[in-house]
Amino acid sequence: MSWSLLHRSITLTFDDDKLDALEFSLRKEHSSVQARMDDALKQLYEQTVPEAVREYLDSKAVPAPKPKRTAKSAVPKTPSSEPKPMAVTVKEGN
Repeated sequence: MSWSLLHRSITLTFDDDKLDALEFSLRKEHSSVQARMDDALKQLYEQTVPEAVREYLDSKAVPAPKPKRTAKSAVPKTPSSEPKPMAVTVKEGN
């Protein structure tokens, strides 16, 4: 069974000029409104939702471990009964 995390969008209303100023300032810090709102929402969640509930939800989000593959046959290969060719050096006599 595979688990997918379902996400829900949140829409906020904010003054346009203030949002432009906020985005401008956050770009200087190499951040964004989206990143900061994500962090703030995570912090709100952790402060508000009891730990037991968070742990329960986390346990539901973890997929079940995949069954391990069985190892291939562990029987050692037996050497073949065919003779192996040998290298032979032949010296020509005087």
